[in-house]
Parts: sequence; structure tokens; C-alpha cells
Amino acid sequence: MHDDPPAPLVPADASAGPRAPGVLDYTLAPLSWRDPLRWLALGWRDFLRCPGLGLFYGFAFAAMGWCLLFAFRHAPAWTLALSAGFLLVGPFMCMGLYQASQRLERGEQPALADSLLAWEDKLGAMAIFGGVLLILEMVWARASLVVFAISFDGMPDFGGSLAGLLTLENLGFIVAYLAVGGVFAGLIFGISVVSIPMLLDQPVDAITAALTSLRLVLSRPLVMLCWGALITLIVALALLPGFAGLLVAGPVLGHASWHAYRAAVRPARDTSSA
Repeated sequence: MHDDPPAPLVPADASAGPRAPGVLDYTLAPLSWRDPLRWLALGWRDFLRCPGLGLFYGFAFAAMGWCLLFAFRHAPAWTLALSAGFLLVGPFMCMGLYQASQRLERGEQPALADSLLAWEDKLGAMAIFGGVLLILEMVWARASLVVFAISFDGMPDFGGSLAGLLTLENLGFIVAYLAVGGVFAGLIFGISVVSIPMLLDQPVDAITAALTSLRLVLSRPLVMLCWGALITLIVALALLPGFAGLLVAGPVLGHASWHAYRAAVRPARDTSSA
């Protein structure tokens, strides 16, 4: 009696087709400290090429600022955390601007109606990413309330003005608030700086995009720190004239963020034979 020959060994996933690109399949390009200025210049160029679309989004950003200012007069503790988070979650709100820059890069003319539905094909990934950001925002807001509770006896009355808050008497509160905010701000910036344009441009899930973004920040800390500081400075200046500066600063930064992604993240290697 003869034994049957052993069956050939076949990989379990041989018939599954090519796997989806992972975090390490994307190459990070070398960057210099001059690159953030170049991204801004490209963002300004894109804004001039489709100003109507940009001003629409700019007005939306300014309107949200006015709403936050109104809310501040009624719930200052929550508004401080949420407004800071809003400035950092800007890339999530700029997907239409990212798509406009993508269209311009391809030699196409972007349309406002099309940009408003830029998220349509990525609804699942965007929902997951938005949920992660929402959780971080809620934890940040709760941590801010704890700082308020420890620093003050009850909710202090600032008369609807930050001037009543930013005094030497409240120095301990200011340091604690900035320290807590810095941790959450750094984390949100790290996972979102290029993840939304990456979701628009590449066949990736929300986790892969967020981890690639974080990998970029950790591997290019000085350049990305300069980019984050530049964004913060521009937004801060745009807020001074009653949020009116966001009409231009918002869309320019949105377009520039697309170019930051395109300069920093190279397409994934072919994984069909992985």
C-alpha cells in the first residue's frame, strides 16, 4: 500500500489578491525647513486659480469663528478647548479644498458642487477618522474643565473677554491649561496633518492614514514643527480682524496642506507580490 503524496503547500492568502497598502508601504520624502514656505506659495497660487471656491470655504470658516465667539460668552471653559481644537481639525474640514488642488494638479478645473461631495467615496473612512477626532476633542474638553475646576472655585466670570482670564493672578491656570492643551494639540496635529488628503488620494483606511501622518511628524519633527507653528501663526493673525482673515487664510492653508501631503508622502509600493 502506497501513501498518497503530500498536498502542495499553498499560502493561505494566495487567492486573496493583492493586499491593501500598509503604513510602511508609503515612503516619506526628505524635507527641508524651507518647504513649508513653498507649500504656502503653492496654496496661494491655487487660491488665485479658483478664488470663488476658496472664498466660499473661507466664509464658512469665518462663520464658525463667529459662532464660537458667541458661544464663548455663555460657556467659556468649553469654548476655549473646542475653539483650539477647531483650528487643528481644519484639515478635516478642508477636504473640498484638497480635492480642488488635486483637480488643478491634474489640469482640471475644480467645481464647488463637486468639492462639497469630496468625502462621498470615503464616507466610511471619514466617519472613523471623524469619530477619533471627536473622542479626542471630548477628552480635551473634559481635561480643560478639570483644569478650570482645580484652578478656580466655581466658574469664574470673565465678562465674555479673554482679558479677564489672561492675568498674572491666573498664571498657574494658564500654564496648566497650555500644558494640557499642548499634549492634545500635538496629538491631533500628528494624526491629521496629512491624513485627510491621503484618504482622498490613496486607497487607505483611516488608521493607516493617521499612522502615516504620525510617522511623518515623528520622523521629520523639525520641519513639521515649523509647519505647525506657521499654521498657528497665520490662523492667529487671521482671527484678529473679527475672524475676517479666515476668508483668505483658511482656503490658502487648505490648498497648502494638500501640497504638504504631496511633497512628503510618496505613493505606496506595489503590494501585489507581497
